Amino acid sequence: MKNYLRNGLLFLALAMTAHFSFAQAWPNKPIKLVVPFPPGGASDASGRIYAQFLTEKLGQSVVVENRAGAGGEIGAEAVAKSPGDGYTFLLGALGSHSIHAAMPSQKPPYDLSTAFSCVSMTSTTAMVLAVNSSLPVKNVQELIALAKTQPNKLSFGSAGAGTPQQMAGELFKVLTNTQLLHIPYKGSGPAVADLLGGQIDMVFDTMPALTAQMSTGKIRLLGVTSAKRAPSLPDLPTIQEQGVPGYEATNAYAILAPAGTSPEIVNRLSREVQALSKNPELQATFKKQGSEAIGTSPEETCRLLKEEMAKWSSVVKRSATALNQ
Repeated sequence: MKNYLRNGLLFLALAMTAHFSFAQAWPNKPIKLVVPFPPGGASDASGRIYAQFLTEKLGQSVVVENRAGAGGEIGAEAVAKSPGDGYTFLLGALGSHSIHAAMPSQKPPYDLSTAFSCVSMTSTTAMVLAVNSSLPVKNVQELIALAKTQPNKLSFGSAGAGTPQQMAGELFKVLTNTQLLHIPYKGSGPAVADLLGGQIDMVFDTMPALTAQMSTGKIRLLGVTSAKRAPSLPDLPTIQEQGVPGYEATNAYAILAPAGTSPEIVNRLSREVQALSKNPELQATFKKQGSEAIGTSPEETCRLLKEEMAKWSSVVKRSATALNQ
């Protein structure tokens, strides 16, 4: 019995030493960071900015690989099925993945709550509620009042069915008890173009897509969708501030690892991302894009992911009719 215990403890000690040595040696080859969206978007920008800084910090190349399709699920599924060896990570959009997990028609072929190990948040990007300038409203409360006099007459466009842009509108409808007509497009570009042309009344979309159009005089920004004002638009109040308590719809991005990745590697990478999120140069780069750099522990990242899943699951259930159209 004593020999059995002694051998067991020896085996455990050797395993722990080998595991620790592996983590200490990491990384010893290039790391792949999968961005599950096309180049040019906020998630791609977040991935590329961090990849550049992490390459210097880790001493190995961090290479961004765009694997777009199915609203981000092709790339996410590929990472979920990858070995947890510390050399493949996902730059995930927590909102998009949580929305898909909640929608029966878009449910991914993996369990979002168990398929990944959380590493760290990387950034958040608020959206903006913008209306065509011909709409006779100057703030959110005036928009709510107008919508209640014209049920299903005012329209909002989005980047497509089930996208964060649509869900921001659905959350607005739920919390304000209004009825708005959703018009899905194949991307933000066409939706914003129709907003400028007056074919639709409003959109909930990212800052880069809208702030560039402010000088045209064809749109009016009513509020930001985040819980606090955006650093790049400090004079624009939040939707919460304007009498819609609990309203928050931001695009949150995080690095996730395949389930089973060594905790030592996860924690090491998380510490590096958290430190980089405070780097003034990196912060300035994100601010130019209307985004905010953020770093979190693995535990905090998982908590935020669970909150996103719970929130959007509730919105999907309460907006079932609109989402099934």
